[in-house]
Amino acid sequence: MFFLEITTCFSNILIGFQIINGFAINIHSFQVLMKMWIVLLLLSVCSETVICYSDGKVEVACGDMTPQHGHEPITKNPPFNITTDKSQFSPGDKIKVTLSMASSSEGKHYFKGFLIEARNAGNLNEIVGSFKLIDPEISQLLTCDSKEGSAVSHTGKSHKTEVQVIWVAPSDSPSSVQFLVTVAQGYKEYWVKSPGPVVSQNGVAPPPQTTFGGSIGAQTTTSSILSRSFTSEGCGSMKSCLRDPEGCDPQNDTACHFLSFRALGSSVMFELSGPAEGYVSFALSQDKWMGKDDVYLCIRDTDRVEIKAAYVSGRTHPVYSSQNILKDTAWRLSDGVIQCSFRRDIILPPENLNRFSLDQIYYLFMAHGRAEDGRTHRHDRQPLISTYQTKITGPPEDLIGSRSPLLMKYHGAFMLIAWTSTVSAGVIMARYFKPNWPERNILGQKVWFQLHRMLMALTVLLTLVGFVLPFMYRGGWSKRAGIHPYLGCVVMALAVIQPVMALFRPAPDASRRYIFNWMHFGTGTAAQVVAVVTIFLGIHQQALSLPAPWSTGVLAAIVVWFVLADLVLEVHQRGFLPIVLAIYLCGNLGFLTVLLWTISAV
Repeated sequence: MFFLEITTCFSNILIGFQIINGFAINIHSFQVLMKMWIVLLLLSVCSETVICYSDGKVEVACGDMTPQHGHEPITKNPPFNITTDKSQFSPGDKIKVTLSMASSSEGKHYFKGFLIEARNAGNLNEIVGSFKLIDPEISQLLTCDSKEGSAVSHTGKSHKTEVQVIWVAPSDSPSSVQFLVTVAQGYKEYWVKSPGPVVSQNGVAPPPQTTFGGSIGAQTTTSSILSRSFTSEGCGSMKSCLRDPEGCDPQNDTACHFLSFRALGSSVMFELSGPAEGYVSFALSQDKWMGKDDVYLCIRDTDRVEIKAAYVSGRTHPVYSSQNILKDTAWRLSDGVIQCSFRRDIILPPENLNRFSLDQIYYLFMAHGRAEDGRTHRHDRQPLISTYQTKITGPPEDLIGSRSPLLMKYHGAFMLIAWTSTVSAGVIMARYFKPNWPERNILGQKVWFQLHRMLMALTVLLTLVGFVLPFMYRGGWSKRAGIHPYLGCVVMALAVIQPVMALFRPAPDASRRYIFNWMHFGTGTAAQVVAVVTIFLGIHQQALSLPAPWSTGVLAAIVVWFVLADLVLEVHQRGFLPIVLAIYLCGNLGFLTVLLWTISAV
């Protein structure tokens, strides 16, 4: 509804321009175009990318065979069987392996995902042999441990009751081989590394088999429930804290996003709190860009909270750790606030490759978002990032942070100054002071023209710098900003066209001068309207999310203030021009100062 009102507002502005200048514009076409823009914007905002492994490309799980679902595997006897058509083999032999639902299984009578591997029965860390497919519609080969075809997984999330594959014994096969399988019936329902049958070379007695059921190496963590809320007491003196809003107390403020940490001997105790529908999280990062970060999440799952360690390699879904590295985990749910605490050793064993040592300095990220069935989605807002790096085991500090990167703040400020201040002053100067200062000159040119040209050149310069900054920050095109960057490109193009067109303008008394006048007016008006619409969309982007709704109101007030000044100047073209201009500039500067201050504060 808000955007439809904005569309109507700008339509009315254009109608005003028609009346004032006799310039005909097809308002209906403009409204249709604007509504198309709005639909595209809403579609882009509502859409999101969820990275999962429904396509079976699960090489990341080759080692521990654990799905990256962030839940504990089921350890009770699984409702499926894995069998082979031979128990003895020679190198080069082919053995048919069948994974099927047990006839006596209760509940779901199907599975969706699976991962089958063959391993040395004497050393279950060694993958042995290769597979061939029987039905490539539902199964595919994977490359694990640099061995092509050494594992088999699903191709989609269709319901399956049976899968058959062929295992080929290698020439250097160990004396006995055991088949292992991971099976998923749903995102939260899966069995990991369930042991299957053991096959042995001819003449070799098979070793004792692991009972079928449960998981090899499955680990679980039991969390306790916090008896009371966290508090900001001791921040900066007993523990380090990062808070948003700055100085808030999670004990009294349910809107407080809170992270604290303090060293306890050879470990560090963390406390994390914040209002969220699905999860709250923080990350340790070596820079201010998401990627290659050590992440910790507290994920709400119905009426409990799961506390996870993870790693993100880029702007991707987190990969959860299969190792239990968190101690003394505890959680609390109250009034829509998720709270959790845990300890983590400062130095971890070498096998924890993606865990950072806590005796180093890092930037801290805090984020929150939605979760469905324990699966996290992209964070709702731009993460809060600490202003500077801090040593996790260092002396207590009361840290500050921002949700808006500095480059994006400059981007917003430059665009606001250009398209709500300098351009409007330049338009007023050319439209109303041209006939009133006909004989006054500066450096050989009319005063109004020099001021108009200076203001418009400043507008183009600010737009050009502001246009480049998001690309510097993102390192390329933003795929999550909706229609905003596309409109920005239109504004940049129109801003460049205007001065180029002016360079080739005909003489004032030329017979075709009126063509240039209408083209110059039309291009400038289009640039101004599209720019303001783009700013309305931009002030609530994640990278520069100004507080709503009052920031939107202030921006709307700037637009209305310009329209009112334009109408007054049109009616009173003599005598009152300097007074009206002075009043307009004071009001415009006041509104602009409020928005610039807001940008600096986010």
